[in-house]
Amino acid sequence: MADINVDILVIGAGPTGLGAAKRLDHINGPSWLIVDANEKAGGLASTDVTPEGFLYDVGGHVIFSHYKYFDDCINEALPKDDDWYTHQRISYVRYKGLWVPYPFQNNISMLPKEDQVKCIDGLIDAALEVRVANTKPKDFDEWIVRMCGEGVADIFMRPYNYKVWAVPTTKMQCQWLGERVAAPDVKLVTRNVILNKTAGNWGPNATFRFPARDGTGGIWIAVSDTLPEEKKRYGEKGVVTKVDAENKTVTLKDGTTIGYGKLVNTMAVDALVEKMGNKELITLSKGLYYSSTHVIGVGIRGERPERIGDKCWLYFPEDNCPFYRATIFSNYSPYNQPQADVKLPTLYLADGSKTESAEVKEGPYWSIMLEVSQSTMKPVDEENLLKDCIQGLINTEMIKPEDEIVSTYHRKFDHGYPTPALEREGVLKQLLPKLQDMDIYSRGRFGSWRYEVGNQDHSFMLGVEAVDNIVTGAVELTLNYPDFVNSRHNNERRLAQSFNFAGASSSSAAPAPAANGAKEIPTRDRAASKASVNGSHSRKPSKQVK
Repeated sequence: MADINVDILVIGAGPTGLGAAKRLDHINGPSWLIVDANEKAGGLASTDVTPEGFLYDVGGHVIFSHYKYFDDCINEALPKDDDWYTHQRISYVRYKGLWVPYPFQNNISMLPKEDQVKCIDGLIDAALEVRVANTKPKDFDEWIVRMCGEGVADIFMRPYNYKVWAVPTTKMQCQWLGERVAAPDVKLVTRNVILNKTAGNWGPNATFRFPARDGTGGIWIAVSDTLPEEKKRYGEKGVVTKVDAENKTVTLKDGTTIGYGKLVNTMAVDALVEKMGNKELITLSKGLYYSSTHVIGVGIRGERPERIGDKCWLYFPEDNCPFYRATIFSNYSPYNQPQADVKLPTLYLADGSKTESAEVKEGPYWSIMLEVSQSTMKPVDEENLLKDCIQGLINTEMIKPEDEIVSTYHRKFDHGYPTPALEREGVLKQLLPKLQDMDIYSRGRFGSWRYEVGNQDHSFMLGVEAVDNIVTGAVELTLNYPDFVNSRHNNERRLAQSFNFAGASSSSAAPAPAANGAKEIPTRDRAASKASVNGSHSRKPSKQVK
């Protein structure tokens, strides 16, 4: 017998695991437990704080949502108006010393004339080709050329996507795209070139929210705080060392064994099968590819420069800097860096030279967060990466050589991006069902390895929907129909809905089978809020953007 027995065990307290736990707590049916190796919740959506008081997220996260249930849960966790800041996205691509408004392919009117001609030629060729094409693009590279033409492909799409994914675009499939990449309107682009106009914002995160305090990680700590303490095991006592799928037992680092009926796993699926010791699944998982992400943070003394202004995140396709994206993290919240009266020494100037004075001085301060990808196809000089990134900031005129650096941050995340490689679907269509046949639901950014549903809202709902499938047999829309959930507001679930399980208690087994062998479906009372169970709501549907 195991030391602890639950109907459903959740591994990982990132957005996906917390989505599962939140749903289990909400429906108050099966018994459950959530475990995580970290002391704090958040996973790949957590936030670090430097000794000087600068905050950095694990990559560039912002809050925009396709799901009312997700909105309900984070609003319950952070309910006050002053818990949040709302921003308009101000995003640009850096190219040949210019700031080209995002998306690049809609704003070639900003480019030098010779590049405008090259891009327009390619766009016209692509538009003519699409009219007669009777096959789907075989890979991401072919999709880019078919949508944007060779000019935009060579100038921006190929070099930028290589910097992001750390693999050539020819090695990536294109089913993941959905509406994450803006397809250019040839007439609009041509008109803007002639009239010297730029196109406006595009995508649902044209407006986004960011927590006032504690960074993105603060959201997930707050969501975790809404869960019962006795059902959480975080830190050393939550480290999983072995998964015995046959006996449905998980062993923790401290020797504790947990027996489960169903397992919701959110750790990377390649790590899961290693802990299972299943040679067939280990071999299968070798066909999944990923890139590592380096997050670099630079804290700078002084007022934020006018040339930076209210920019949010910025893209860098050229090779004059190692990073593909920069986030002006101090623009998201005044609490993402030390207050102006905090006194800090200058570590060194941006050009690497030491200051003559070791004087500790006040601020104000501002900060930049950078992301660099790495893979076997795109190696990185890790030892010199921080120095190379600071030089890249000078090269792109983000900072000046004489700027005072007061804080630096560098952390590598081995699993950064789940690559939508050509082999991915063939692997997942075998791997995930084989695990589910063992009562293991592997979900999340790396648990189910689908980048197109890897944002925070998607990840959270992957956990929610896994629980719904376990308890009621409901279809997992986010996992199985990414394009569907990304093209609409998903209002069917609300936190205000109540669930009445006949004779069920928090320590009971999952709902008893009905007479025909199917699980009893819990009754749903209509939510008291204005949004009804059938999903009617006044907001217009959004589209998905990277």
